[in-house]
Amino acid sequence: MSEITRDLIVGRLGDVTYDRFLFYLMGPYKSFNLNYVLTEEERREIAVADLPGPLRRLFESKEDIDAAQALLRRVQGALRVSPGVNAFLALDVDVDTADVDAATQSIEFTRCSNATAFVLPFLGHNFGVGEEAGSILESLSETHGNRLIFVHEANVTSAMIRSAQVRWDLRVDTYETEAELVAKLRRFAGGIMQQERLGKLSRLE
Repeated sequence: MSEITRDLIVGRLGDVTYDRFLFYLMGPYKSFNLNYVLTEEERREIAVADLPGPLRRLFESKEDIDAAQALLRRVQGALRVSPGVNAFLALDVDVDTADVDAATQSIEFTRCSNATAFVLPFLGHNFGVGEEAGSILESLSETHGNRLIFVHEANVTSAMIRSAQVRWDLRVDTYETEAELVAKLRRFAGGIMQQERLGKLSRLE
């Protein structure tokens, strides 16, 4: 099995101000599609005006939106510019799943990272993210709990998030706009940087 290390991750990412501060971003790579949950007849009968805002816009645009990964990429880019941390997605490290399965990769990326955020947008396929998050929390909550955060769009509700918050004392926050999401992740990264400088969290080399 290929060994995932901080040096491996840093070596596969581009240069930023804080190369050694790794910020692992997890989230859905596919956007929510109503075809998965509604029959054609149900979709015809839906009163569009009664839907929540994000779903109403999806119906009104009549587009098959696949924006979840694009959201993660924009957030990643914003964090790499300011505060200049080495934000990355699992795709960026390009470890073959034949060598290391996806769940193990996520655990190892989290273990190697200064910070990890689970980003759950309203229109994202979040089920797989929840399963991977559970594996990470089961394995690393005691050693990396202070380096983890769940940030979900305000319209997202999840029994998994609620139970994780109780079971592992997981930090959970919400956002309404992309700008608010970026701002909260910047503050989270800045807080961890400060804790590392003060010795409240160990520095990762």
